[in-house]
Amino acid sequence: MEEKPQGGRGEPVGSAGIDETAESRSIADRVPPGLVLRWAAAATLGVLLVLLSGYALYTVRGILVLVLIALFVAVSLDPAVRWLVRKGLARPAAVTLVILLMLGLFGVFIWSIVPPLIEQGGKLVGNLPGYLRKLPEQSRTFQELSDRYNLTNRLSALAADLPTRVASSAVGFVQQFFGAVLSTVTVLVLTIYFMADMPRMRRGLVRLFPHRRRPQVAEIVNVVVDKVGAYMIGNLIISLFAGVSSFLCLALLKVPFALPLAIAVAIADLIPLVGATLGAALCVLVTFFTVDLWPAGVVVLVFFIVYQQVENYLIAPRVLRNSVDLSSVAVLLVALIGGSVLGVVGALMSIPIAAAVKVVITPTIASMHEPPPPAEARSRAPAAS
Repeated sequence: MEEKPQGGRGEPVGSAGIDETAESRSIADRVPPGLVLRWAAAATLGVLLVLLSGYALYTVRGILVLVLIALFVAVSLDPAVRWLVRKGLARPAAVTLVILLMLGLFGVFIWSIVPPLIEQGGKLVGNLPGYLRKLPEQSRTFQELSDRYNLTNRLSALAADLPTRVASSAVGFVQQFFGAVLSTVTVLVLTIYFMADMPRMRRGLVRLFPHRRRPQVAEIVNVVVDKVGAYMIGNLIISLFAGVSSFLCLALLKVPFALPLAIAVAIADLIPLVGATLGAALCVLVTFFTVDLWPAGVVVLVFFIVYQQVENYLIAPRVLRNSVDLSSVAVLLVALIGGSVLGVVGALMSIPIAAAVKVVITPTIASMHEPPPPAEARSRAPAAS
């Protein structure tokens, strides 16, 4: 019996012998134009809604950043609040005590730092041209470079114009100062609210997930809070060590402006990876300009080299313990990404968050790489049950 060719012109197409083109045309004919119009209008409204939501978020991005910083500070201080609650204090009283302690320490810090900082900083700016003129007498290498490139005159002119430039930008500085004060007050108020409402916020976050996932989500939230709090408190303690030791070194060597330099070292030490190096370079340069290269400048340089080794291998491991268990490459990448998004604050926040994420996903990754049970164990398992 002769078989008929399939799929030729004029022959039925498809397994059921139905013309698919005709079927699709009939379906298109059955769809009313009004329904197509409603679908197009709904898709257009959806796109517009997404665009408007993105524009709204971009408009209030400054407020969202302040809210994120306040939430980060509240999470960082939550371990201290929980410790006071375990000692028998009610949570409102514990939050009030922590906030008052922070404000008291900040007030004492400002009261003890600002007057000498203004005085010594003013002297540094006023005496900078004299230091630059004396620099060729203290360093023969600098004298040769100055004679070749006229560095002394150029630096002296720049230092002499520095007060005028500072005075001309005073208005902008005042505006930025009041803006920073307003942002600080906003972050403080939001932090108080977040700290007081932290347990309910954590319960509300857990309730967003199904019942079978809630224990795992609650554990993840606890890990994140513990990691962030431990890292931030430990980082502040390490910065305190850096500031106090730098002040003692500079004061013993009778380096001028020891107090503001030590404060600069403590603040710079909060910056991941490069902060300690920046603070050390500033102290070495000021010592070189104000005292001499030998022995004060060399001693300060050796001190910071030794201290950074002690901090990296003795102080930081003991203070931070296992709060940040990341490799150096991971810390560098995370800090760069956070710094590109939120600047120094982002670099500081990204490291404990990345450490918490690693702790959360490590069991999942380990379970994926576990070998399956042996065949004999699988065959004996039903019999044993």
